Amino acid sequence: MPDIIHLLPDSVANQIAAGEVIQRPASVVKELVENAIDGGSSKVTINIKDAGKTLIQVIDNGCGMSETDARLAFERHATSKIAKANDLFAIRSLGFRGEALASIAAIAYVDLKTKLSDHDIGSHINIIGSEVKEQKNTNCPNGSNFLIKNLFFNVPARRKFLKTNSTELRYIIDEFQRIALAYPQIKLLLIHNDVEIYNLPESNRKQRIINLIGKSSVQNLLPIISKTSIVNIDGFIGKPEFARKRAGEQFFFVNGRYMRSPYMYKAVMNAYEKILPPSTYPSFFVYFDLDPGMIDINIHPTKTEIKFAEEKTIWQILHATIKESLGKFNIVPSIEFGQVNPIEITTLPKDEVAQTPEIEVNQAYNPFEETKSIRSKNDIEVNARNNLDNWESLFTKSGDSFDKQVISPVEQEKEQKELDIIASERRFFQFKNKYILTPIKSGLMIIDQKRAHERILFERFLVSVKTKKKISQTTMFPKSMELNPTDFEIIVQMIPDLNILGFEIVVEENNTIKIKGIPNDLNIHNIDEVIESLIEDYKNSDMEIEEKLTENICINLACSAAINYGQNLSNLEISNLFDTLFACKTPNYSPTGKPIISIINNEEFDKRF
Repeated sequence: MPDIIHLLPDSVANQIAAGEVIQRPASVVKELVENAIDGGSSKVTINIKDAGKTLIQVIDNGCGMSETDARLAFERHATSKIAKANDLFAIRSLGFRGEALASIAAIAYVDLKTKLSDHDIGSHINIIGSEVKEQKNTNCPNGSNFLIKNLFFNVPARRKFLKTNSTELRYIIDEFQRIALAYPQIKLLLIHNDVEIYNLPESNRKQRIINLIGKSSVQNLLPIISKTSIVNIDGFIGKPEFARKRAGEQFFFVNGRYMRSPYMYKAVMNAYEKILPPSTYPSFFVYFDLDPGMIDINIHPTKTEIKFAEEKTIWQILHATIKESLGKFNIVPSIEFGQVNPIEITTLPKDEVAQTPEIEVNQAYNPFEETKSIRSKNDIEVNARNNLDNWESLFTKSGDSFDKQVISPVEQEKEQKELDIIASERRFFQFKNKYILTPIKSGLMIIDQKRAHERILFERFLVSVKTKKKISQTTMFPKSMELNPTDFEIIVQMIPDLNILGFEIVVEENNTIKIKGIPNDLNIHNIDEVIESLIEDYKNSDMEIEEKLTENICINLACSAAINYGQNLSNLEISNLFDTLFACKTPNYSPTGKPIISIINNEEFDKRF
């Protein structure tokens, strides 16, 4: 039997590695910017075209590379960060495996110009699909200038599975934000299709958060700090009253590296227990600093998952740190004695003697003496006997008094028909201001009022989209909202769909939108929450087809605009809700697929008795 095992060509091996390291354009941005930071850059510019599918350019003013290093950097496992296995447990840099550049070069056109600060001439290298096409000397600034073109040109299957430009841009912005928050001391510039999205100057952590998230976040941030022999923790957390309906602005960093950690996330959420509004999520920006030997970052290709040696201890420290901050910064009400009005104390004239207050007491009062108003036991027995003698009067009728005449069979039949008519009419009961109960032939129907309203609004919004007939109300005082650049870009993309649904939104300068009109079914008082919820839902959604994206907006808008639990409804409102729900195409389920109706049948009731 012939030998069947053979070594893969370098080009194929690099493409396989690229599949793990380079998943999308955002991965290229992340790897190149991290290399720039490791190279000591104080300024990094990211210029992208078509969400990185056409062009990704990263320019830095770091240390640069020599001619030899520029060529060797594109070989697999070529790195300056580690030399032996033990170095893996003392890593302070962002990159260390030496796979990023080799992976990028395997699936794109790469053009690099780089120069050491103490050299007069730089190096220019051109690579296509792992093959070096040209390398020569060139005149260029200090640092490195990477141009990545036609990503996945030789892996059409991978390119086919890339999302729309808006979605891929969102992933790039996510990576940009994580790097920007970790390194506020570095100036960062992000440009997309010649439009500046972010221009972040050097700053401290708090100012960097404000520059990224928006000026409105200033009043939301509470500082946290804890220094221990195991770990140092600092950063900022959000006040409970500013918590959002969706998880979003939540970041962990370890030694300057962004990480995901469901375990540490629980420590944060437990610290907020019982002080958060229902179904909301707080913002947090938590920075861990500890000995690199106490963590393992080599457990995932993208290095976003980190294993702690003292995980449980760090959990407790983080939890206590956040609890302390929430208590220290007036989350629990405190008494400010300086604001209490002074107490007035009246003094007597010098020669006046204070008089003892007089109290009148009825000395003859005896609490044990029976009064005439109390009935005797004999009186009670007589009244009870009279009631038993006259029990027939409960089933007779007269104008003003009872008599001994029994109801005739004709009258009894008439009353029974009236009772049948009443029983046939619908009866509604609101239970806990959350559920609507109504008897039906097979038992008892229970309707979730909020989900029912969500279904009604969702189908109404879909009709507006299909017919292009919007029903809106003009706001008396237009509402302006200043958004961070990320949210602003998202809402600009959503405006055409939102206007169809009944909004009237105008784009203004400085990442600001003005809301001049809203759908008829929308509560004008919570318009900020609705817009923020739509943006967060768009961030967390992978919807790509235009129809599905519009449908997703309709779902989120319906959920935001629906009546809340705890709202008392009149009988007329309940009746209208009931009728409208059963006029819907799908009355049984909410737009998010949750059940609206539940029926307890007669047999189940019988079993209970």
